[in-house]
Amino acid sequence: MKFGVNFFPVIDPAKKSASTYYDESLRLVELAEALDFEHVQTVEHYGSPYGGYSPDPVVFLTAAAARTSRIRLVTGAVIASFAHPVQTAARLALLDNLSHGRLDVGFGRGFLPDEFELFGVPMEESRTRFTEVVDACTALWSGEEVRFEGEVHRFGPVTGFPRPHQHPHPPVFVASATSAESCALAGARGHHLQVVPSVTSREQLIGMTTAYRAARSAAGHEGPGRIQIKYTCYLGEDREVALADARANERNYVEMMAGAVASWAEARSEQYPGYEKFVEKARAYDFDKALADHKVLAGTPADVRAQIETIRGWYGADICLSLQFNPGHVPYERAERAMELFAAEVAPAFTGSHDGAPVPAAVAA
Repeated sequence: MKFGVNFFPVIDPAKKSASTYYDESLRLVELAEALDFEHVQTVEHYGSPYGGYSPDPVVFLTAAAARTSRIRLVTGAVIASFAHPVQTAARLALLDNLSHGRLDVGFGRGFLPDEFELFGVPMEESRTRFTEVVDACTALWSGEEVRFEGEVHRFGPVTGFPRPHQHPHPPVFVASATSAESCALAGARGHHLQVVPSVTSREQLIGMTTAYRAARSAAGHEGPGRIQIKYTCYLGEDREVALADARANERNYVEMMAGAVASWAEARSEQYPGYEKFVEKARAYDFDKALADHKVLAGTPADVRAQIETIRGWYGADICLSLQFNPGHVPYERAERAMELFAAEVAPAFTGSHDGAPVPAAVAA
């Protein structure tokens, strides 16, 4: 198994400023590399405390690239619906060059009605726009004098500049929230996969990853493909402190998410079947049930090791967990210590990369 670090800011600006969040997160990026995490990644959202501190993953990851030399940089994900593919391909290729080929590109459709309304993009076009942007970007990265004729986007002939550092292009991930069909399509096309267990049942997520692997194998693509599963992780020597942090910050996450998805109470789209239930799911959230169902990781190193052992049994030993250590308003020092503890006392049980000796708290000083 591999482990990375994920940044999804769900923050009340009255409690933490944007500049403070960025300063703290970039310090954690440097620590992630020092502790041999596989990647850092961040999201793209607009206009609310639910992810709104991360409107441009390329900018954040460019700052991360300047502070590191080895760790992978992952968009998790670029929302394909909100920008022209020529612009998207060029900006990502720039980051791939700045990082000397450390970029993994995750693409997502977006799912918040308010964001689509903000950009004046019909939600009914989201699947078409997603497919066209992924296809157009890969063509621009790997071809010359590219002509593209889609339902939404038409351009060319044009040769994309700059050319990406990686050949023929950076690895492509597809972010899927609930659809086994989308996962199967990603596998069939040879892409990698990003999923989030908090919005699906275990049975549904097993179905999604199974469909992905089967479609990828049937299409004859080399290797099993990479599956990233995103979790929030509250880890500490004191179980009660870790669980108190988890309970408070998960409540904050659910409250912010409930505000962001509130428009689904009125919105309906054939492109997003069942998404109107997001409001109900947010209101019904129960932390203790989520912890028991392993939708969130929390407790001592021994607790989290046991949780991950169960998760590995469900989804396979080849998965990569992308872990958020600083959600909401977790104090920086506790997020830093959680990462140190994870690297020293949790990850070795699954990677064999360290001897398991505790990492001193001053490792990042």
